[in-house]
Amino acid sequence: MALRLYNTLVRRKEDFVPVKEGHVGIYACGVTVYDTCHVGHARSAINFDVITRYLRYSGYKVTYVKNFTDIDDKIITKANREGVGFREIAERYIAEHNDDMDRLGIERPTITPRATEHIGGMIELINKLIRNDLAYAVDGDVYFSVKKFKDYGKLSGRNLDEMTAGARIAPGEKKKDPLDFALWKASKENEPWWESPWGKGRPGWHIECSVMSAHFLGETFDIHGGGEDLIFPHHENEIAQSEGASGKPFSRYWLHNGFIKVNHEKMSKSLGNFITIRDILKLYHPEVLRFFVLQSHYRSPLDYSEEGLKEARVALNRLYETLEKIRDLFAADPALGAIRVGEDQLQAKEKALLEKIRTLPVRFREAMDDDFNTARALGHLFETIRQLNAHLAGGFKASPPTLFVLNEAERTIRDVGEVLGILMEDPAIFFEKDRLREAEKRGLQVDEIEALIDERLKARAEKNWKRADEIRGELAVKGIALKDSKTSTTWMIESKTTQ
Repeated sequence: MALRLYNTLVRRKEDFVPVKEGHVGIYACGVTVYDTCHVGHARSAINFDVITRYLRYSGYKVTYVKNFTDIDDKIITKANREGVGFREIAERYIAEHNDDMDRLGIERPTITPRATEHIGGMIELINKLIRNDLAYAVDGDVYFSVKKFKDYGKLSGRNLDEMTAGARIAPGEKKKDPLDFALWKASKENEPWWESPWGKGRPGWHIECSVMSAHFLGETFDIHGGGEDLIFPHHENEIAQSEGASGKPFSRYWLHNGFIKVNHEKMSKSLGNFITIRDILKLYHPEVLRFFVLQSHYRSPLDYSEEGLKEARVALNRLYETLEKIRDLFAADPALGAIRVGEDQLQAKEKALLEKIRTLPVRFREAMDDDFNTARALGHLFETIRQLNAHLAGGFKASPPTLFVLNEAERTIRDVGEVLGILMEDPAIFFEKDRLREAEKRGLQVDEIEALIDERLKARAEKNWKRADEIRGELAVKGIALKDSKTSTTWMIESKTTQ
């Protein structure tokens, strides 16, 4: 099956054919750096991180460009309010953004340009649009003439006449038509500026991405993406500027992720209903947030809720529990796991399990080739986990042939997990982090829990089963489940949510 993408431009799925065979150029609109990133930003970042990971997994060489908008009204307003330069605000929130993305396991884009690094290119593009009679200057401002670009509205599907009916020219604007948008803004008091043919000023928002994408990927490139809120006006205006200047198609495929919603409203700073990435990562492992995002198709709306995160935690723990079981089997008898066997030595039961495991990459590719369907891909992963757990259940005894199959299973699951950015940790480390977070959330003292577990181990060694059971019960009341092995006991704080 060929990779098929839902292209917003044509409103249907299409076979993906890159401009240059074997290479993919992606541009995703980054954040405006005036505040801390929230979960809506995380969704877009996670989705496009998985897209780039999967394209590389599929053998493509990927150039992924994601910008920072480091000059904007909101940045200037915040800088003036704090009495600092706009660059100080930008640097602060770029650093915060990068820290958040690193903690989420987001691979750094190939290139992360800043708008202020490309002012010269913006002036050059604006001049070209003026020469092409698609833009005009008025008292230091420069506007794009929307009605002179015949394809305006092709991305968003908006009708020009309908847009005109509701458009107004705001007080102080000098544009000729209500639909025209700013390419260059004359400087105002207490605003940063750059010299230009039209006087001191700064670029409009839309021109930035047209220039940066073309600079690094060419005038026509493969994939342009971002949140669905950017379709209009931002991406529509990018197309008008870029194609109006070059006369060539801009991006061949347009991918837009759906909103994260809270109580059926888009999560946004303007509505005040946002949850920062930092606040969530105090309560949950970063992979829990990744799992929460990826269990829905990237184009679907996603409702944020505490219950949803709890369910994601339970589901992710199930995956890690299976990997932990496999690790424990190898650790229990290292010599057994070291015995080399071939597939010809497998019994019918092991052969059947191995065949099922080896279908996982095939099913994973089929799901991801269908417009990056991570929800279906996770379903296939859980089906494999169920098959493994069924094999491990009830009177299971380790043998070299079975450990051969389980080793293949762990490697296959890890390979799939790596594309999704989950299952990247050793199970013991993952569960240790999970315990500490959950204990802190619920006000439980880890030292007290572990002291009780030590007391229970001593009681069991002395065959004081009554006291051992009492301690288990005391911990269970606090939501703590114990897992006994021949030599030790580990613990986990259970969620009330069931999976």
